[in-house]
Amino acid sequence: MESSKESYSISVGSLVERFCRSGDLDLEFWQSTHPVEGIRAHQRIQRSRPEQYESEVPVSHQVLRDGVAINVQGRIDGVHQLSDRVVIEEIKTTRRDQTSFQGLENQRHWAQVKLYSYIYAVIHSPPLIETQLTYFHLTSRQTFESRKCFDMGELEDFFNDLIDQFLNQEREAQDWCRLRNQSIASLGFPFPRYRPGQRQMAIEVYRAIRDQEHLLIQAPTGIGKTLAAIFPALKALGEGSTERILYLAARTTGKAVAQKALEQLRGEGLRLRSVVRTAKDKICFNPEKGCNAEECHFAKGYYDRVGEAIEQLLELEFLNREAIEDAAEKHTVCPFELSLNLTMAVDCIVCDYNYAFDPRAILRNLLYEEDFRPTFIVDEAHNLVDRARAMFSAELSKQEILSVRRAIQKRLPGIAKQLSKINSWMLKQRKVFQKENDSIASPEAPKDLLPVLKQFQQSVEPWISQKANSRFPFRDLLLDFTFKVHRFLRVAEGYNVCYSTIHERIGKEFRTRLFCIDPSQQLSAALARASSAIFFSGTLTPSDYFKRLFGCSDEAKSLILPSPFPQSNLCVLVGDRVATTFRKRTETKREVALALLSLIAPRKGNYLLFFPSYKYLNMVLEVFYSNSPKVVTLVQTPEMTETEREMFLEQFTEQQEETVVGFAVMGGAFGEAIDLTGERLAGAAVVGVGLPAICAERELIRSFFDTREGKGFDYAYSYPGIIRVLQAAGRVIRSETDRGVVFLVDERFVRRPYCHLLPAEWRPVTVRNSVQIEDSLTKFWTVPTPSLKGQE
Repeated sequence: MESSKESYSISVGSLVERFCRSGDLDLEFWQSTHPVEGIRAHQRIQRSRPEQYESEVPVSHQVLRDGVAINVQGRIDGVHQLSDRVVIEEIKTTRRDQTSFQGLENQRHWAQVKLYSYIYAVIHSPPLIETQLTYFHLTSRQTFESRKCFDMGELEDFFNDLIDQFLNQEREAQDWCRLRNQSIASLGFPFPRYRPGQRQMAIEVYRAIRDQEHLLIQAPTGIGKTLAAIFPALKALGEGSTERILYLAARTTGKAVAQKALEQLRGEGLRLRSVVRTAKDKICFNPEKGCNAEECHFAKGYYDRVGEAIEQLLELEFLNREAIEDAAEKHTVCPFELSLNLTMAVDCIVCDYNYAFDPRAILRNLLYEEDFRPTFIVDEAHNLVDRARAMFSAELSKQEILSVRRAIQKRLPGIAKQLSKINSWMLKQRKVFQKENDSIASPEAPKDLLPVLKQFQQSVEPWISQKANSRFPFRDLLLDFTFKVHRFLRVAEGYNVCYSTIHERIGKEFRTRLFCIDPSQQLSAALARASSAIFFSGTLTPSDYFKRLFGCSDEAKSLILPSPFPQSNLCVLVGDRVATTFRKRTETKREVALALLSLIAPRKGNYLLFFPSYKYLNMVLEVFYSNSPKVVTLVQTPEMTETEREMFLEQFTEQQEETVVGFAVMGGAFGEAIDLTGERLAGAAVVGVGLPAICAERELIRSFFDTREGKGFDYAYSYPGIIRVLQAAGRVIRSETDRGVVFLVDERFVRRPYCHLLPAEWRPVTVRNSVQIEDSLTKFWTVPTPSLKGQE
């Protein structure tokens, strides 16, 4: 083989995935196999083969095309050496209805075994070579085998055709990267100057990506965090320090801000292909139908048309929801799956956390690609801890079991019987409880429940996999519950010391939950798939707490930036004589209400008052309203719709003829990620230190980290509480021209650890009665303060 300066390496599996998919889209979950199940099934078949059979045979073949060396490698499941021929075997596992694959020609599976056969033949020159596909059904434990013979010329043509397609695609990608990198090299910052702290953040982000590190940044509103993260990440991308950027957001608003930053940079000449991932339930054209060709015409022939849709979209560079939907409609393909297929063709993916961390939604085609590790940029990263706990936990409900059983028992008595077994297990557990509302935690997984769930899974999957059964009205209900069982079993497989099992009785209801106490192990595994990770938020202190729970490396760095705005623009008051603990709330509710009235008295305007719970909010609201019936009062409720939340915020206008006061809860829809700039918000009060309510989960977190870190109360209550406080307070100053007041109402704010967790630039003034509150605010509002100039 001649030497070549340019070379590529690709696995047989990746080559097939790229170029050998055809026909329909079928996303029903029972086709997916857990890696452990797949390995055991492979081993079972391999052990059943004769002595001349060799398992897991590594092969590699390098070819030269137009001066480019291309190495294709892989591992053959089995090679059976016979006297007159060799049989190359590829083993596949499935849960699909057996009739659906026994007569089916899966072109992708045959392509894989054909490539292995060709490479083996080139290396060993056997007299005759046969190919065999072996399917193992995970439920019935039956196997189905299919053999084909291909002559060497046919195999060689097939191999060469794929290599030509691969090389063309790589050259197109290389041409694009060259154009992209040239634009990045000449790209300037889109504003005349950086805001205070913004340049420092950008430098640290660039270095972390260049050096493949983890970096945690606490940066308050006003620094321009999003641009300070994206701009240096693009510079690092253009220099080859990373291959792709995943911008991960907790909310739609976070994705929108990232899109805006990318558009600003495109206005400066940036050439970049980016895609914005939209949740399936929002982008699906046929949400009431299954993801298969029989029910949805956007799934039928999907792989025969998706290539043209991708070509159309890549000409646009900025691939948002509207662009994806337009292309999907034009080419009659599923928009959700189209956006997934685009991930390997773009430079930047803007999406929710779960596409990088949640085992159910992770971008496997991207993050499991060999030798491919993108950069993670995690926006509003303080949300990741609780989101991760939810991702890695699972729960089953007795009432849901009964509901599904009632719906199916006439048509599907066999499956209903399996549901009865699950229900019987729950009834047995419920008898242990002496009280109607109680919970019991155990460090052990419910091992005696798992076989019952597996029996249900085995009984239901053949019925669900038959497309003709989609006509039954209860199918979706049964399918949803089957998903939950599937998830419960998956979580149970990874159950370890970081988990606890919670049995909870609420009246007649009974729930069993596998609760992830410490998500750091699984987050660490996700971070290992990235070359670098940048976490940023307005609240990421204490940094050691977040480093620990994010699963960061020991070498992870942290950066804390002060507010870029004049300290004199913000007045921070602390009511240090008011007790708001649970036992004191009834006693002090009048004192709290009068203090809040003193907050709004010196200046007409809009105010947000935050409470730790709805119950406490309503206690104070009653007293507040009785003492100020003419004040316009808005109240957040648990059942608020998105439209109602928007109407709530619309009341906070710039031109206000009267004072408007909004009562809200910390950690809720109005506690973060909203911008009420200028005169839309004059101040906010935060009543209490934001501690989460005592519950089984929080007590497990407390016990777990008491044992391991000696900081159980901090990890379970104090740190999550202060994050809520700071997020709520952060609604006040949103720009360099804003002025406002933050009123912290709780005696604990002047004690450790809370006083040490407040921002260093805050200079809180203690106030102990209504006179002091109103005097302090009158002085603040009557003193004019010059503002800084910044980015428009």
